[in-house]
Amino acid sequence: MLTDLITGSLAELLGGLAVILLLAVAERARRQRQAVRRSAAANPESPGVTRARTYTLPGTLAPDGHPIRIVSTRPAGTLIYHRGLFGREDFELTDAMLSDGTYAAEPLSRYR
Repeated sequence: MLTDLITGSLAELLGGLAVILLLAVAERARRQRQAVRRSAAANPESPGVTRARTYTLPGTLAPDGHPIRIVSTRPAGTLIYHRGLFGREDFELTDAMLSDGTYAAEPLSRYR
């Protein structure tokens, strides 16, 4: 009689433990995702978050006479090119902030 009671309850016990374990794993995963979201919102410069930056291309002028600005989510050190009046010019995106709040894109083709 006692063995029948134990064997009959064992399946329910194991099933209950499996459900509790599954819920605990799901809650832990949810909390980790929330922590990552909170830290990314608190620190927008973290590696997982890409922010758009406005870069000024020094020495290049638009037809209206203003300096050319581009918006990019690429990190500093990325090489880009701009096709202007004098052909293709290569620029490197930098972390240097200019007085107008934009970042500088260093003209590489002028140094060659």
